[in-house]
Order: sequence, then C-alpha cells, then structure tokens
Amino acid sequence: MFDGFQIIYVEDDASVRNSLTQTLELAGFTVQACATAEAALPYLTPDLRGIVVSDVQLPKMSGLDLLQRVRQLDPELPVILVTAHGDVDMAVHAMRAGAYDFVEKPFSPERLVDVATRALEKRALRMTVQDLQRRLQQRAGIDSVLIGKSSAMTQLRAQLQNLADTSADVMVLGEIGTGKELVARCLHDYSKRQKHRFVAVNCGGMLETLLESELFGHEAGAFTNAQKRRIGKIEHADQGTLFLDEIESMPISFQVRLLRVLQERTLERVGGNATIPVDVRVVAACKADLLALSQQQKFRSDLYYRLNVAVLQLPALRERREDIPELFDYFVLQAAAQHNRPAPALMPAQLRALMAHDWPGNVRELRNVANRFVLGLAPGEMQWSSVAQAPSLTLAQQMDCVEKLLIEQALKQHAGRPLKVIEALGIGKKTLYDKVHKYGIRLDDYRVATEGGEPE
Repeated sequence: MFDGFQIIYVEDDASVRNSLTQTLELAGFTVQACATAEAALPYLTPDLRGIVVSDVQLPKMSGLDLLQRVRQLDPELPVILVTAHGDVDMAVHAMRAGAYDFVEKPFSPERLVDVATRALEKRALRMTVQDLQRRLQQRAGIDSVLIGKSSAMTQLRAQLQNLADTSADVMVLGEIGTGKELVARCLHDYSKRQKHRFVAVNCGGMLETLLESELFGHEAGAFTNAQKRRIGKIEHADQGTLFLDEIESMPISFQVRLLRVLQERTLERVGGNATIPVDVRVVAACKADLLALSQQQKFRSDLYYRLNVAVLQLPALRERREDIPELFDYFVLQAAAQHNRPAPALMPAQLRALMAHDWPGNVRELRNVANRFVLGLAPGEMQWSSVAQAPSLTLAQQMDCVEKLLIEQALKQHAGRPLKVIEALGIGKKTLYDKVHKYGIRLDDYRVATEGGEPE
C-alpha cells in the first residue's frame, strides 16, 4: 500500500509492542519496532519515508520529548502519540506541540490503522512533492527553459546561445503562446546584461495616448497632471533589455521615434529638450507577418529592415509534436509542486489525444491542460476522447512516445529502481538501459536515496 514507507513504532511494553506491530504488518505496513525513544533516534532523518507512532509514557525520553526532537529534525514528519485513558490535557498539549494526532488507550486496532493510514498518506504526498521539486531543480541551463529535443528546438537553442551575448537587437517571431517572452528573457539571462533590468512592454495592450509617455517618459509640466518627471520604459531599461511585445500594434508615429532610438541610442522625454543616451538592447516580438504589413504600409519598412537582422522563428507546437510528451510531463511536475499534489499518471489514450490535438494556443494551451490534469479537471477544449493519430508522426514515432511514457511511469512508481521496473514491464535489463539511453531518460531523476541502495 505504501511501498518504500515505514512506521517507526515506539512502545516499551513488549507484549503491546509485539501485538500492535503484528496488527500494523497485517494491515500492509512495514514496521520498525523500538523499545525506547533513544532506540528510535537513528531511524529518524529529515527525508524519512515514513511516520512515527510512539507511546507517551516511556522510560528516560518520553514520547513528548521524542516529538520535540522530531519537530526539530523535520516539522512535517507526522508523529502519532498514544496516550493513557483520560489524559485529555496531555493529548491537547501534544497536538499544540505539533503531533499529527493521538490515540487514546484503550483503542481498537482499526483506530490505529486508520490514523496511521491518514498520516502515511500525508507523508507520502509531502515526499512526492519534494521529489517533484528536486526533479525540477535538477534541470539546468537553457535546456530547462526551452524544452524539447526536436530539431526545431535544438536549432532554436543553438541560435539563442549564439545571439545571447551579443549586442544585436533581436526580432522574435511566433504564434500566440509559443513562448516569445520566454525567449526574450533567455536572451537577457544569458547575456552580459543579466544583472540589469529586463523591461517588458506590450505595445498592443496600451492606449496610444499613453504609449509615448510610457516609452519615453516625460518632464514635469509636459501635459496636464504631469506634476513631476517620469522615467520611461526605454530609459528604465538602460544597460539591460527592453522587450517590445506585439510590436506590429505600435502606431506608425511611434515607430519613427523607436527607429531613432535604435539608430542613435538616444531619446528625448516628452516635454523635454535634453538628449539622453541609453544603452539598451531591444528584443521585439511579433505574431504577424511584418514584411506583409510593411508592404501594406501598416508598418514602417525602415524599422522592419532595422529589426530584421537577427531573427528567431519559434515553431508552433503542432510542428514539433515529438516534444509534447516531455513538455507535458514538465508542466505536470510544475503544477503538482505548485498545488501540493501528486503528479497523476498519463494513460496511453490520453497521450494519443495530446499528440493528435492541433494546439492553436501552443505551449501556453498545453501548460493549461497540464494544470487542469493535475487538478483533476476536464482538459477544456481538448478532449481526452480524441484518439485520432497525429498526422505528422509516423507509427514508429507514436509508439516511441507511448513506450517512453510507460517507462517513465514505471520509474516513478518504483522510485527509479531498475530491478523493480524490469519486473513490472517484463523486459530485460539491457533492453531497459537501451531504451533509457534512446529516450534520454535520467534514472537519477526518479531515484530516492535509501540506505544501501538496490544493485543495478
């Protein structure tokens, strides 16, 4: 029921200890019985996969003293105390001291089993969340931000790393939800400007009457209610990065002023005459065809060609379906850690539905579906019942996705223990390791530290 978890049971009365140990073991628990609190101490660790059940009245160190030691070690480790009949005051004191629950003598075995089950469920959930957080933290570098092993993502990461530490302004193109701001932040975070500000401006979400002051700032008295000087976004991003999202929405009149900033690296505040130098890198994002807009005279061609030097094209999710399983798994881990819930297993039919969906909202939509999946809600516009095969993937590619999913689920279930996974999947040791290597699976992401460990 709780594979890999145990109950540290402390009771000085040998007959009671033996009887209740047997009761707990018959209920499916692994029990480490101790005659004294001192004997239990070596088993108590901050990452103990288990709980503590202790009698209050013990020789030398009492159950309450043991509770205090456990609280110092790990405040979230559940401790159940067994109290004498009528000792309500002590039970109340124990709960205030941080005990998970108490069992009053005499009690039925079912009562102890019920309380222990609930405590273990709480501990298992906590350890699951910790494991999720650990797996998330183990991701490092740009691979932890721009996820995916498709050729499109491999190329994008290479291009980004090549551009990040240059002074070149960058144009980021992509559909809604493809992660344009994420890429802009990567350009900033992996550049020499990373210690300075990253300033984001949505050109499409701002009134034209406010945009000029927002971008360029203003002097006191420049207009009604301009009572004091205000630094604009461009100046605020000095020595850092200015991200202009939906630049296609920027009014033509402001495009002229932006072009001047890009060419001369200077600006003038509204109502001011002083020329202010700015050292800023501009990353512009667009979801429309800027060339077509420029040909239609809806976007200045000179600004288009000024920006169209270093261009990053973000692929739509439907163009890199092979990345969907890894992305979804990552978002599930994030959501589970955020909501303090276990990461549910994805069934093969659900994976096929993910692979078949067109994802008009791209990665953003996939993240939302993952959040709903963790919360136990319907997937929204995408239906799990949609089991049509993704047209851009071959049968072999679809089988690889399902196979990878089943291996990862088995690794999660058995805490990364290869022998257990081999037994569960009915495959050979070499086969498992060949497939782990093929799919880029890290066994360490699923392993749980234990004494001794399992031979591989």
